[in-house]
Amino acid sequence: MSMRIRTSASAALTVAALAAGTVLTAPVAGAASKAAAPKFLSASQLPPHPSSSWTAGPVTEGFPEELGFCVSTEGVLDYDYRYRQFRTDLDAGAVQLTVVTDSAAHAKALAKHYDDLIRTCAARIEQSSPDVEAEGRDYGKLPVEEGARVRGLHTETSWGATDIALLSVGRDGRTVTVVQWGQMGGFKDAPVAAFKKTTTTAVNKLY
Repeated sequence: MSMRIRTSASAALTVAALAAGTVLTAPVAGAASKAAAPKFLSASQLPPHPSSSWTAGPVTEGFPEELGFCVSTEGVLDYDYRYRQFRTDLDAGAVQLTVVTDSAAHAKALAKHYDDLIRTCAARIEQSSPDVEAEGRDYGKLPVEEGARVRGLHTETSWGATDIALLSVGRDGRTVTVVQWGQMGGFKDAPVAAFKKTTTTAVNKLY
């Protein structure tokens, strides 16, 4: 998703996201035991771009600000967050987050929490930013490991900037992964089938 939308909507949306995020109680600090780190997508496993190759950044500790547009860390700050950013030479970008929790039950709750935040993101954008129209779409569940779901989000500003994002949440055991792809455009420009394949690969590749 481009910086234009983030500039107009991110401040107010952050407040809404933080409020929504408090529904999931964080565990005691250090509760998530250390285990083998989950693996990440490679650049070649992103939806193919018609005119530019993908470049993968390093795996980094922490939470990516790109996901803060719809997804919040509030209430789950003590988990083990890692992410990897992906870029093209043009307007497309992507990011993958992995979150290692302390149990499969907490991971299941976290996956639902993140999916709920994504599902309600369009409404929160419109409530917090009158100059932005937003629409979300549900592209359904994927039968991979403990499950995954893909959703789409389109935003358009009053000055004509339009962006499309695909987001997914998946789970393998006590680990949750969130994948986001975005570029300028509308729903017709979204590579839904390819992104579903990317999501399936992301979940399968965790361990």
